[in-house]
Amino acid sequence: MKAFLILEDGHVFTGTGIGSDREVISEIVFNTSMTGYLEVLTDPSYAGQAVVMTYPLIGNYGVCRADMESAKAWPDGYIVRELSRKPSNFRSEETIQDFLEEQDIPGIAGIDTRALTKILREKGTMNGMITRNEQFDLEEVTAKLKGYAPSGAVKKVTCKEKNILPGSGYKVALMDFGAKNNIARSLNDRGCEVTIYPASSSAEEILAAQPDGIMLSNGPGDPKECTEIIGEIRKLYESDVPIFAICLGHQLMALAAGCDTYKLKYGHRGGNHPVKDLATGRVYISSQNHGYVVDTSRLDEKVAVPAFVNVNDGTNEGLSYTGKNIFTVQFHPEACPGPQDSAYLFDRFLKMMEGRKHA
Repeated sequence: MKAFLILEDGHVFTGTGIGSDREVISEIVFNTSMTGYLEVLTDPSYAGQAVVMTYPLIGNYGVCRADMESAKAWPDGYIVRELSRKPSNFRSEETIQDFLEEQDIPGIAGIDTRALTKILREKGTMNGMITRNEQFDLEEVTAKLKGYAPSGAVKKVTCKEKNILPGSGYKVALMDFGAKNNIARSLNDRGCEVTIYPASSSAEEILAAQPDGIMLSNGPGDPKECTEIIGEIRKLYESDVPIFAICLGHQLMALAAGCDTYKLKYGHRGGNHPVKDLATGRVYISSQNHGYVVDTSRLDEKVAVPAFVNVNDGTNEGLSYTGKNIFTVQFHPEACPGPQDSAYLFDRFLKMMEGRKHA
């Protein structure tokens, strides 16, 4: 069936409908990963967004549920050049088309995703509509798109109750703002007992459990919208418990410490973003998914200093907090783009907990 992608600037792309047949309005973003489409679809950080995959063939190795980063798919929509109908992979359990239908994710295939990505790069991220209604009124739709503003994304994706992954080592409290499964798994594989807390949990509850360390997870949306969460993180910041934060957690910690954030023109999303460790000078290939970044132009070095920088555009990719057992990164060390270039950061977190334990 014919489908349409309509952008708020009036561009219309015509293709074939895939997945669910429902109509959706969402923020349109692009991801440059060549593989990992299932991890993208099940990453809670994409809640409130429709994802354009720049790689031209998606679905060729099917769907293997063991690779899912959460229990369900989160994007509002999915946009591809070509969708493979016959996957070839001994691990495949179903086609991506069946998965999209099952997860009620509407999408569109057969459009020029390269042209679409160039528009988003030149004009910036914008809202769009995926529809199978051939009778749409372009003026009416674009007016609706310009007035669309998503909110409440973290509340939508966080867990509903506390969950514990047993371990014999350090006790880690993981704040779930939309955490990918591999964050808890990376800690669990290192022997940690991981207690996953809903985003609404208070600092008092977390500190009362006497964790050896605290993880602040990735997640979707504008960090400045999370005012109550920032207030609780400020209390965690004042404690002496080691803290490691990723992506949205990195931004929320910065805001809690008095720093600022701003929205990027089109964000960083993909598995091929180079970041430089300023302490060693080494460059790592990282997986990223964010539309906001910490503003270091007025960063007070008495609060924090830059620890990582994006090699492509010079934006901040991590902070080390002055006089605190806190370090944060904008990218995803639990992902495997390099394939495990930055996994050492979890080991650094364990050494911080060990140092505090024997202090």
